[in-house]
Amino acid sequence: MTDRRSHDASVTNPLRGSSPGYSLVELMAFMAVMVTLAAFIMPFTRSSLNALSLSSDARNLLSAASLAKMRAAASFSQARVVVNTANGTFHVERFQKNPAAWITEGNVRSLSPTVSFSFSSVTAAPPNTQPVIAQAPACLDAAGATMAGTACIVFNSRGVPVDSTNAPTAGDAYYVADGAVVRHCLAMAMRTRSSGSMKWS
Repeated sequence: MTDRRSHDASVTNPLRGSSPGYSLVELMAFMAVMVTLAAFIMPFTRSSLNALSLSSDARNLLSAASLAKMRAAASFSQARVVVNTANGTFHVERFQKNPAAWITEGNVRSLSPTVSFSFSSVTAAPPNTQPVIAQAPACLDAAGATMAGTACIVFNSRGVPVDSTNAPTAGDAYYVADGAVVRHCLAMAMRTRSSGSMKWS
């Protein structure tokens, strides 16, 4: 009677011969294919991640503006979104009348590392918006002094964007960019839309 174990042990894989593993040539060929695929895929992956970061930051800034508008109406005072254009941060502040001071509401948020407050290479404002492309005007402290490196959209107690003289304005805007794509938001959209929301484009 034939020993079945010795017979099975002698059977070899017809595709691989008697070798139990991969050869160096096969491994090098596999690595070459993987490196080539990665070289094609990485640029698309990076641009997709940057686009997601830009959209996320735009939504966060939109939420901050909506919060400022609600705080202004709830406190019967002014509220604003303070943007630090140099540090890439933003937060909401509510005006306290007595004593006069701007009070921070919530946390200070930061833009993603690939996003900044800028309009990159764009040289003109979108149609029917600002006459000249620009970030919102610099913030003023409680004493009325200009705060360098900042940009503010201020809401009065009715939720209407206003300028430094408390007159309604439709041209204040924030621009965020990732070097390839620019997103902007106008105070005009917040004032004219019945939902009171900012509109990014």
